[in-house]
Amino acid sequence: MATYKEIHGTNIEAVATDPSNPIDGQVWYNTTSNVLKGNVFSTNAWSTGGAMNTARYATAGAGTQGAALVFGGEPVPSKAQTESYNGSNWTEVNDLNTGRQTLGGTGDAQTSILAAAGYEGSSYYTQAESWNGTNWTEVNDLSLGRSSVGMSGASNTSALVFGGGLPGAPPTANTESYNGTNWTEVNNLNTARRDLGGGGTATAALAFCGNPPDTTGVTELWNGTNWTEVNDLNSGRYSPGEVGQSSTAILACGGGNPAKALVEEWNGTNWTETTDLSTQRRDTSGGGTTATGIIMSGYTGTAATATSEEWNSSLNVTRTFDDS
Repeated sequence: MATYKEIHGTNIEAVATDPSNPIDGQVWYNTTSNVLKGNVFSTNAWSTGGAMNTARYATAGAGTQGAALVFGGEPVPSKAQTESYNGSNWTEVNDLNTGRQTLGGTGDAQTSILAAAGYEGSSYYTQAESWNGTNWTEVNDLSLGRSSVGMSGASNTSALVFGGGLPGAPPTANTESYNGTNWTEVNNLNTARRDLGGGGTATAALAFCGNPPDTTGVTELWNGTNWTEVNDLNSGRYSPGEVGQSSTAILACGGGNPAKALVEEWNGTNWTETTDLSTQRRDTSGGGTTATGIIMSGYTGTAATATSEEWNSSLNVTRTFDDS
């Protein structure tokens, strides 16, 4: 039988600490833990993240996989509660000034997030709040009060809100842009809807899914001036969660009635079905990118959930080899 050296041209290396940047297929023996390890290529996968302190749905979320924020939501009464994630655990931090559900949230960093719109009781909110990593501060209001909006933006000083629901009226196509001080009405969506997903920035955004009808897969791309219809999702639905900080790289996660585990990935041109969530859910929220993302909260079809799931795409992962 051929030896490892004869096959690979080298012996298995013995090291006291794991290599900091191993290559695909590299194998070594860790003399500190006395185990054989290797680096393997892992394709798209969801794994269990930390459990939130309060199960809820109709939340908003933002940030990254290792530094996320989730805020608002229900069951009634609507929550002002905010929780911060460090990659392992959720910690309660300072509340929103106005408790609400079905609000929008955006921001690429945990220290610079914007919350806007939402609903509670008979009130459809125009309120916007800015998060600086410690506190929420009320900023200038939207022009139009609504709930179930789509939202995109990189920080608490640059954002876009689009679509949403109005009291006693059909969904809106209204779009508003935020410059860090004021909201300005800009060109409308081509298809008015509520319960839609959104991602990207204030000048390059993606709007997708929505209601009515609750099976719509309509997708629109914002170029800073206008919305253009592009290719639809494969499976239309409403109230998905979104992962992605670019209009050319988005995950649409869950959504629909009954709630789905389905995930589709947008590459800037087309939607492709990819690995399902472990837990079916709608009215969920997310953060991070299509390389490393997170989905948290949601309604499973029977109850609110506190579970979060972490997404990792095409990563080299260190494995410990054993007899299993």
